[in-house]
Amino acid sequence: MAKKTALHFRVVEGRHLPAKDVSGTSDPYCIIKVDNEVVARTATIWKNLNPFWGEEYTLHLPMGFHNLSFYVLDEDTIGHDDVIGKITLSKETISSNPKGIDRWINLSRVDPNEDVQGEISLEIQIVEEEDHKRALCCHVIEARDLAPRDISGTSDPFARILWNGQALETAIIKKTRFPHWDEMLEFVLEEGVAGETPLVIEVWDWDMVGKNDFLGRVEFSLDALQKAPPKGWYRLLPFPSAEEDAGGKLGALRLRIRLSEDRILPSRYYQPLVDLLVESVLCPEVKDDVTPITLLEDVCSMESRQDVATKLVKIFLGQGLVVPFLGCVNLCEISRTTDPNTLFRSNSLASKSMEQFMKVVGMPYLHEVLKSVINRIFEEKKYVELDPCKIEPSRTRRISFKGSLSEAQIRESSLEVLKGYLKDIIHGIVNSTQKCPTAMRVAFKQLHKQVADRFPEAENQEAKYIAISGFIFLRFFAPAILTPKLFNLRDQHADTQTSRTLLLLAKAVQSIGNLGLQIGHGKEQWMEPLHPFILASIERVKEFLDRLIDVDSENGASEKQPWTLFHPSATIKEGYLHKRRAEGLPLVSRFTFKKRYFWLSKESLSYSKSPEWQVRTSIPVQRICAVERVDENAFQQPHVMQITTRDAGGQVLTTYIQCKNVNELNQWLSAIRKVTVSNDCMLPFCHPGTFRGNRWTCCLQTDRAAHGCSRTHSAVTLGDWNDPLDPDTEAQMVYKHLLLGRDKLREKYQEFSGLEEEGGGAPKDASSRRMAAAARLLEIIQDLEEAHEAFECQENEDEGEEKGHAATNAVPHA
Repeated sequence: MAKKTALHFRVVEGRHLPAKDVSGTSDPYCIIKVDNEVVARTATIWKNLNPFWGEEYTLHLPMGFHNLSFYVLDEDTIGHDDVIGKITLSKETISSNPKGIDRWINLSRVDPNEDVQGEISLEIQIVEEEDHKRALCCHVIEARDLAPRDISGTSDPFARILWNGQALETAIIKKTRFPHWDEMLEFVLEEGVAGETPLVIEVWDWDMVGKNDFLGRVEFSLDALQKAPPKGWYRLLPFPSAEEDAGGKLGALRLRIRLSEDRILPSRYYQPLVDLLVESVLCPEVKDDVTPITLLEDVCSMESRQDVATKLVKIFLGQGLVVPFLGCVNLCEISRTTDPNTLFRSNSLASKSMEQFMKVVGMPYLHEVLKSVINRIFEEKKYVELDPCKIEPSRTRRISFKGSLSEAQIRESSLEVLKGYLKDIIHGIVNSTQKCPTAMRVAFKQLHKQVADRFPEAENQEAKYIAISGFIFLRFFAPAILTPKLFNLRDQHADTQTSRTLLLLAKAVQSIGNLGLQIGHGKEQWMEPLHPFILASIERVKEFLDRLIDVDSENGASEKQPWTLFHPSATIKEGYLHKRRAEGLPLVSRFTFKKRYFWLSKESLSYSKSPEWQVRTSIPVQRICAVERVDENAFQQPHVMQITTRDAGGQVLTTYIQCKNVNELNQWLSAIRKVTVSNDCMLPFCHPGTFRGNRWTCCLQTDRAAHGCSRTHSAVTLGDWNDPLDPDTEAQMVYKHLLLGRDKLREKYQEFSGLEEEGGGAPKDASSRRMAAAARLLEIIQDLEEAHEAFECQENEDEGEEKGHAATNAVPHA
């Protein structure tokens, strides 16, 4: 059994941000931290005080967390970026909203005394001395992962112990975030001292000039010290003060945040639920509009439908039954639709399932089709506009050396540019039949037949094409063209000018996906110059759809085999990074990193001078035992990670690699951690620095083989479309949604029971099947709930025994 924590957050937009630049605007971006570790950075939105990001992340945190923080900064080309404000939410605040947080939150000012991090190792006891006096003994052992307060990326920490008006201090350990003091500090306990007098341990960064910088504190009451003497690692906390927002003066962010903490039971507990879902898909001979899957859709909220669809798609991918599953939900949607023009237009379970299925299975296909043309659009940065109300002649001066172009010239130039881009996009799509995953093609073929059977009339002959094009064009290609960053086609959002080009292209692709049926009926009549191109593309698109569904349904996509996203030797991630050259070279740090092209597969991490280079150096994945960040002060370079391996002889080797930004760093860390998740050799600790000058730069230990000073984070990963399937976790998520909808499910059962009492014959049989489906779901919910309660009770008993054992072994020192 395992506990899993997943943090889902979306940075939607900002409003009323203050102007930080002389131009009267700002260039805002967000940094997201979990317990002071940067996990994501949004794109910079240039010259905008009301930016829209729309960036969504999922972070898997097996060890839990304490705080989630959002920092808004103004990017400056010269000098340091300006801090605008921050929002910090505790884990307790997030978890107190089981349906998640979705609201505007005002930014607060950033106080360095509140931005603390790290832990301190202590042992505190009250001992009896020979003269019958009592002493409060504080053994300050070490600290780790302290905040860097100096420009060098380190600190000069010392600890200060405060009690009853007295203060004692440890020695100052210079230039480290991992100090080792091992000092014993004592206070004499006098008679009559109030038990409420707290013992406070503070950690400070010593500065030769100016005030010392606060690094964190812990506090213990005297009563608590007497009952259970502290011993172990303790999280450093800021000074106790309620964070107050700036009353909107610094602006606000609209955030969507949801925390899911789950106890994942052994597989056997979820098997009845999975069997029931599979049974509803594998029994097409029973024609009924109510199945366990349709009941799941009915009892889940509209907000959770996408999450439910994602989990179901992954469950059936693992079962090798995703195409039959999609056929089941699509058939239900088609059967209850009377007008083919409204087919799949709502956010139903069928629509969301198809959408998530395409993202999980088809993302490499989408990248292969669109990436080159999207990159060209970003690089060329051409001014394009068709709407007369939005044309700005002054912005076209760089196009013509003769001055501004007329409105007609701008529209003519824009039309040619758009047609050029659209030609490449449509050409790439209609010639991509063999690149499309077989599972997608079989699913589309199945959908084509279902729609054709439901709407056989001559006037509805286009319906079977629109059903497919509505998914692949309107819900797949068009959204990726509109916002390439959200589909990992680009690292940054487009600027305002490029965004307008992408919007016009996405509108045209949507019109082509609708097979031109809505042309001339919208409000945007200024799109009319593109209509001839759109109409001319429709026949090519229909021919493409015919080729797309011309696939053998008995192919591997429909066999009951678990879906594998990548072949073991297939490339999962690739790109240019900078690798550190061999150690011992007398080079300045910035010259020790050389550009290399890296490939990651489930079997190896390999690199060479360029993608075309035939000779590659490979690191076997099974030999990787740690993948961690490196402190910036180690090489005076940001965004560096270390890959620690153990060779056949047991020797530990470390490779240092630099990424271009924090997002690329997090993506590579996450990707490598995912392929090493089953490695048995993973290390629990590592050194976040490097061994230089006969000592570690992080903890200053002189032994090269010294035990690591920082915990590793091998299971901390970013959620992505290529995540490995996890059947137990997906089933647990489905159970949670069923549990939230249990009252609705009971109402459904009562409704079916009433219908059975009133009806007879065939309807009675249908009501019996519906009652049985609802009853089995309720029974499974009850069994899983009881299993969770049993495991929780066992955990509480085990924790109680451990605490009792620890208290028994806590012997005071004389």
